[in-house]
Amino acid sequence: MIGTNNVGGDTAEGIAKGITKIVETIREKTPGTKILLLAVFPRGEKPNPGREKLKQVNQIIAKLDDGKSVFFLDIGDKFMTPDGLMTTEITPDFLHLSAAGYQIWADAITPKLQDLMK
Repeated sequence: MIGTNNVGGDTAEGIAKGITKIVETIREKTPGTKILLLAVFPRGEKPNPGREKLKQVNQIIAKLDDGKSVFFLDIGDKFMTPDGLMTTEITPDFLHLSAAGYQIWADAITPKLQDLMK
């Protein structure tokens, strides 16, 4: 879950730069590795400036998807209600996931993982 801890102290560009460096390092060290790069998950009970910053981060890192070795997937909306709220059932502290939240995560990425493992 790279990037989420930097929301309070870095710009969207700075966070995206750090994530990009990690992706580049993985590609350098293991060029045959397929990377499923998830968007940084939303945080906070309601829409807030931190979420807006994360949207910017995600827009930047989405461009790392090359369809060959890096695949970007944004599942953040699956953790929120249609009106953008997060519930304690999914994120008890509006940041960390509950067991139900982890199940949502697993269910959301399973199809893509199965595709990448072919």
